[in-house]
Amino acid sequence: MLRILFLTYQGDMAGSTHSIAMLARGLAERGHAVWLGCREESLLYQLLADSQVKRVAMRFKGKMDLPNAKAIASLVKAEQIQIINAQSSWDRYTSIWAKWLYVPQVKVVHTRRQRPLSSGGWLQNLIYNKGADGFVAVSHSVATQLKALGLKEEKIKVIFNGTPAEKYTGLSQSVSEALGAGLQLSRDVFTIGCISRKKQQEQLLAALVLLPFATQIIFVGIQRTELPEPLIRDAEKDGHTLYFLGEVSSHEVLHYYGLLDVSVLPSTMEGLSQSLLEAMALGVPVIATDAGGNPDLITHEHNGWLFEEGNVAQLASLIHSVKNEPEKLISVVANARARALESFSLSRTIEAYEEYFADLALPPAHSQ
Repeated sequence: MLRILFLTYQGDMAGSTHSIAMLARGLAERGHAVWLGCREESLLYQLLADSQVKRVAMRFKGKMDLPNAKAIASLVKAEQIQIINAQSSWDRYTSIWAKWLYVPQVKVVHTRRQRPLSSGGWLQNLIYNKGADGFVAVSHSVATQLKALGLKEEKIKVIFNGTPAEKYTGLSQSVSEALGAGLQLSRDVFTIGCISRKKQQEQLLAALVLLPFATQIIFVGIQRTELPEPLIRDAEKDGHTLYFLGEVSSHEVLHYYGLLDVSVLPSTMEGLSQSLLEAMALGVPVIATDAGGNPDLITHEHNGWLFEEGNVAQLASLIHSVKNEPEKLISVVANARARALESFSLSRTIEAYEEYFADLALPPAHSQ
């Protein structure tokens, strides 16, 4: 049995929050002792309320929060924790301070769930390379970025995010239809979905005006005010109807996929997208930027489509093809569903973390 502490100062509405929750819950259900240190008011804290994961309310006040480091160390000592898995920048630092100052025996692993925007310079690399025992990258793209920014290649392990098949059982088409009726969607109009926080949705808006037909666009995860109003007005003048739903519960989000003819993810910073996994598992055709972890999930024209970042004409052409060449969709959708539910199953992710953590936690004599 492993004894693992997950840390994050974030844990609010995002795909990464659900990925962490599923991983922590899954490891606990496999018999490991699992703790979660995060803000009590966070969504992540709530998601694990009914689980075997032991939640610990923590405050994170920055990278140099030594009281937080001491609190982490006290928990590690009291519970004989073997692995700290830090998920975000502040807790990545304080996990290292806890190790260096108080509990040198604990193993520290940093999980990186999206492409890093910067390395923080030579000092951050020095601290991370010396203080962390390993780095988990959720896609090959993230791993490549980490290497380019100076993290030691031998410490980087790629473990993909996963999705559980049971997540997609029990969904009701009548619920989807009720949601559509509430929005006053027309069944005769091609419907595009974009389910994501603010991540380059401008590319989709720009592509709309190049389409020779009107569409309905459902944006889940953002509000209208988060996108440039001139782009929105241009799309609406062209006959497109736009819906901005803001934050939506994870279960309700799944029912919105039942309204979509295609799901578009224009993000250029994606680690490995839960929204792509969800669409693929639910049989919705997917189009995404050829960036980040998207190519790890999508093979162009086999189980979805990829477009070059910034090439909105190519994006418009792919949307047009999805609408007008339905015979292509049968095999593409079937391949996508198999890819999501088999190659990227949650059980594979949990087993990969379990094996990796065990290798780190066992003393050298044991692992030989």
